[in-house]
Amino acid sequence: MRRILIFFVAWCGLAAVAQAHDPGLSTAQGVWRANGLELTTGFAPADAQQLLPPAARTDRKWTPAEFEAAKAALDALGRRLWEVRAGGVTLAPRELRVELAAGDALNFILVYPRAEGSDKITLRATQLGALPPGHREFVIVVDEQGFAIGKKLLNAKDDTIELDPAAAAAARAGAETAMAGDGAAAAAPSTFWSFLRLGVEHIWTGYDHLLFLFALLVVCRSFRSIVAIISCFTVAHSLTLALATLNVVNLPSRIVEPAIAASIVFVGVENLVRRGAEPKGRWALTFGFGLIHGFGFASVLRELGVGQQGGQGIGMPLFTFNLGVELGQIAVAAIVLPVV
Repeated sequence: MRRILIFFVAWCGLAAVAQAHDPGLSTAQGVWRANGLELTTGFAPADAQQLLPPAARTDRKWTPAEFEAAKAALDALGRRLWEVRAGGVTLAPRELRVELAAGDALNFILVYPRAEGSDKITLRATQLGALPPGHREFVIVVDEQGFAIGKKLLNAKDDTIELDPAAAAAARAGAETAMAGDGAAAAAPSTFWSFLRLGVEHIWTGYDHLLFLFALLVVCRSFRSIVAIISCFTVAHSLTLALATLNVVNLPSRIVEPAIAASIVFVGVENLVRRGAEPKGRWALTFGFGLIHGFGFASVLRELGVGQQGGQGIGMPLFTFNLGVELGQIAVAAIVLPVV
């Protein structure tokens, strides 16, 4: 048992060293208006710092003076975030603003004009290759009525999204006339698989969640207790994932992240104190700590902007991301359980 535990911890440690920085997530939310496209791109503090020149970076919270001193570098970064093309012409932003958001995140607001003679537009996220491997950016563009024109999860190898507002409007009108939901069903597959893959990747690279799950399973002595543990963890984190994504309940990361770490320490110490014996009532402990882990999962969807569009389009990302988490969890359990 001790050798198995040492091997598993060492494996997680080596994996963490190999990916010392979280690949990261960013979001771009656009509004297609009569006079052009307004695109707001948000970066977490660590990701924004990596995109800035060394002289403009800060290793602490931005002060007003530091933010003002870095204004030129921030403006220059904002102008090269996107390559926007329409009708074979590259469009330059006619307006640029940089805002300091909650938690020291940076929002870049760019307004692009509409090209004459063409409503089709192509957006390419030019800076994804400069971020850690695996970084993803969720892009969603809506019209002035809030209906989605296009959405896609971008990465360094697939950094382009094509928009056709006229076709989207025609498809929506046809769907409303015929059967509600037909258009959404036709447009969903690529995003469905993107969020499913995102859920699997998150649990497989979420070493904190994996350690917690392993610590729970390593002392199980019956198939019944294994099923109870996995079920309680699944129900609990699914519950808070949904509530947090829907903004019904929210906890700040400064509480959630230490609490997740504490859950691993607590279960590990309990295993050692009981010398590997399976504690009674561990299902209740699993459910309680699973609620905390659900808030950690929800942070991924919040960073992608899911749930910030007035509730539109939230069901599919929430369901498929959680499904991906469960599939990844089952795959890990299928490997660990025979060893245990």
